[in-house]
Amino acid sequence: MKSQFLNKIRNQHEFIFKVLILLLTVICVVFLFPREAKFKYEFQKNKAWGHQDLYAPVDFAILKSSQEIEKEKSNIQKSHVLYFAKDIKIENDAARNLKSNLSKAFSRIEINSNDKELYQNLGVNLLSQVYSIGVYLPNSELDKVVDHQPILLINENNIGEEFEFSDLLTISDALTSLKSELTTHNNTIDSLIYTKIEEVLHPNIFFDSKLTNENLTNELKNISPTRGGILSGQKIISTGEIITEEKFIILQSLKSNYEEKNTNSTGLSWILVGQFIIISILFYALFIFLKNVSSELFTDNKNIAFLTLIMLSYLTLTIIVNKFTSLNIYMIPFCSFPLLIRTFFGNRVALFVYLVTIFIISFVVQNPFEFILIEMITGIITLFTILNVNKRSELFYTILIIFVAYAISYIGFSIIQEGTIAKVNWSKLTWFAISSGLTLFIYPLIYLFEKVFGYISDVTLLELSDTNNKLLRELNLKAPGTFQHSLQVANLAEEAIREVGGNPLLVRTGALYHDIGKMLAPAYFIENQTSGINPHDDLSYEESASIIINHVVNGVEIAKKHQLPEQIIDFIRTHHGTSKTQYFLRLFAADNPDLNIDDEMFKYPGPIPFNKETAVVMMADSVEAASRSLKVYNTDSITQLVTLIIDSQVDENQFINTEITFKHIAEVKKLFIKKLMNIYHVRVEYPK
Repeated sequence: MKSQFLNKIRNQHEFIFKVLILLLTVICVVFLFPREAKFKYEFQKNKAWGHQDLYAPVDFAILKSSQEIEKEKSNIQKSHVLYFAKDIKIENDAARNLKSNLSKAFSRIEINSNDKELYQNLGVNLLSQVYSIGVYLPNSELDKVVDHQPILLINENNIGEEFEFSDLLTISDALTSLKSELTTHNNTIDSLIYTKIEEVLHPNIFFDSKLTNENLTNELKNISPTRGGILSGQKIISTGEIITEEKFIILQSLKSNYEEKNTNSTGLSWILVGQFIIISILFYALFIFLKNVSSELFTDNKNIAFLTLIMLSYLTLTIIVNKFTSLNIYMIPFCSFPLLIRTFFGNRVALFVYLVTIFIISFVVQNPFEFILIEMITGIITLFTILNVNKRSELFYTILIIFVAYAISYIGFSIIQEGTIAKVNWSKLTWFAISSGLTLFIYPLIYLFEKVFGYISDVTLLELSDTNNKLLRELNLKAPGTFQHSLQVANLAEEAIREVGGNPLLVRTGALYHDIGKMLAPAYFIENQTSGINPHDDLSYEESASIIINHVVNGVEIAKKHQLPEQIIDFIRTHHGTSKTQYFLRLFAADNPDLNIDDEMFKYPGPIPFNKETAVVMMADSVEAASRSLKVYNTDSITQLVTLIIDSQVDENQFINTEITFKHIAEVKKLFIKKLMNIYHVRVEYPK
């Protein structure tokens, strides 16, 4: 019984591993979530209150709106005190130097001692008068405060005196004033005193930016975040009442108070339980979606790990940006998320995973309804409008589409909330522009995930399908016939996969490389034999079959050596499946009729095709190669050839591991017949 249980566990290890990945992801998400309760009422400005009458459950303060706080900050910045300092040392030094300089100057002219002292005192008194008013040095910083009030001058006793900035003097003003005050009636003396005052006159009033900024910072810090309050039991809003600006602020205040008060130690445990339940349900929805809609993706645990890693990355980035008040979450390039997922898994998976991620992220943003609405609209428009991110011409188109979708969604939502376009916060468009630009980082991310997870994108396929690619040029040089065959197979297979549904670019690229193994022995393959010499004439049937079969093995080795993606190597492995080299097998059987033949010697190693793309290339390869051996090209011969080859592949069970149907096979046959008739210029026979 125990062994049966262990065997059952062992057989389900892939499924169990998926569950563990999702469980670990749920735990990580809950760990990243903020530990706060969620207000149970949803509300929007200018919308009717859709719940029952609401009464205040507790006393709470009314929070000021961001506009009110910004207005207060603006008023404080316009009216805060500017501090200036008077440097008394400059005044004293200037007076002492002036007296000394005048004494020396007077000693060189004829003047009696009484007049000398009188003139010295006159100069010092005039200097003192100027300094008592105040002298400053003009600069760009002070030009901004000419009309500012109040201004305090900190004097020598560290006492502030209010004054008008316009009363201060510049050095030029001070000297002009001195000229009018010098009335000694002696031009020589006047000129001498003026010159000596000019030599020692320096500004004594300075703007104290440090003290001013400290005071401003303290005032801004002391702005109260609340104004008034609501008492417990007081009616806040009635059912159906329109949520005005004032009501909206009160409801936001109650919400903030509720979330803060309910995040205690007991409440925290229940919050964690609730978060775990909601996130688990969301991931379960993702789990069953992938299982039922994209079984190929669901089968590979690497894909599950990739999707959950991307989801966690965007959640973490949102939480980090949220911590910086100077940043806005709308700068995050959320629209790159669905484009990135679509590159590897298609539109349906990308849309569903994106929506689940947006729902999860909405738990950590300020306005979840606005966030979900704007991001959902923009993401859907982006996903289904931008069909190709492989061309340079699409780069600016991508940015434009994302920005326009963001802007229109936001403006429409804001008008609904504010009731007028005048109150729309236009500065938010800057964050949308940043987000749109950052979306271009999807290109290096695609390359990174290709290398880490072994995925393949259309960008890589375009590079590989370029016939100037080094490996394809080498194929063209060494085996030109094989190269031309590969081109024809690529054309046929690409058209076929468009008909039955699949990835045309992947098919084309795989078809171009499917026969690269023939480069090692090109002369042994008929399409490269131009001299009429067939090297198989000198070999046994077994040796010939071995060489033909080995082009698959050699092709895989060459592909790995040149680091081709596994998805391309799959076409090399499967394009013959487990079929046989029928030509050499028949010859061997004819020469050895009595021998019990081991046909494994003539069998390709496989595996058989496992998806539509590899199946279509297998059909196209066989049909195109066989068509070259037809002696007569007409509707009947081509139809018989195509039908015979594809039916034999079906009979050999070459397509049992693919999702291709009989209807698909019929469509492929019809298309191949039409294309081969065009290639060989067969005219359609009309009934007479």
